[in-house]
Amino acid sequence: MILFLLPEADYDPTEAALPWAALHDAGFDVRFATPDGRPAHADRRLTEQGFSWLSPWLMTRGGPLAAYRRMTRDPRFGAPLSYGDVDPATLTALFVPGGHAPRVRSLLESRPAQRIAAEAMARAVPVGAVCHGVLLLARAVDPGTGRSVLHGRRTTALTSRMELTAWQLTRLRLGSYYRTYPTTVQREVTAALADPADFAPGPVLPLRDGPRRLRRGFTVRDGAYLSARWPGDCHRLAQQYLALVTAATGGPGAAGAAGAAGQNDGRSR
Repeated sequence: MILFLLPEADYDPTEAALPWAALHDAGFDVRFATPDGRPAHADRRLTEQGFSWLSPWLMTRGGPLAAYRRMTRDPRFGAPLSYGDVDPATLTALFVPGGHAPRVRSLLESRPAQRIAAEAMARAVPVGAVCHGVLLLARAVDPGTGRSVLHGRRTTALTSRMELTAWQLTRLRLGSYYRTYPTTVQREVTAALADPADFAPGPVLPLRDGPRRLRRGFTVRDGAYLSARWPGDCHRLAQQYLALVTAATGGPGAAGAAGAAGQNDGRSR
């Protein structure tokens, strides 16, 4: 089972929909899980409400928004599992999108979701995470070591520079909207790593990628684990995650996973 973990609401639509679309259009059956088994819609400020004059820069772009609308019409989206109903032993792949608005905490702080992530990492099935989604892995504890499942791995996530810049641009109007926690994502994730150098922030100036501009995106691959920073990396992330899942499972309809895809190759650029 390929599973997307979603919070009760407020996730980033680009970060969920582009990887979903890549898998779905390749013929994979993708399931969803939410805290209570009810459909989870994305952050409506990103899809509908906007940010006044900042909307052209901060709202979800047309292509990803169309993919999100298509995802919400999928019957699987309308009938998610609850976290408690997920048997991690059945997973062939796991994906964790991010989001920064308040209700995304229902995913990041969920012990059942953390256990699902920990087992997926332990079994070395393809695991993808982006932005705040990497926090779930940082908080997921390997029962064998008592440490985060990211300890000893390389990763990226939303950088402090990106998080604080968005907050400064919007805080007079939206307060803490862009500050999910007092500690930045980069700082918390880095604290879970074996070496601070295992966090790769990517280029200082982030550029949005696109279907024909994949090289603008930034991802980090460590074995079967793939991470990215923000929605602007997600066209690249989606294509690389699709390749990992295809290699691990043998493709749509194949019986079971064939093991983790690739070896630890660090930064993917």
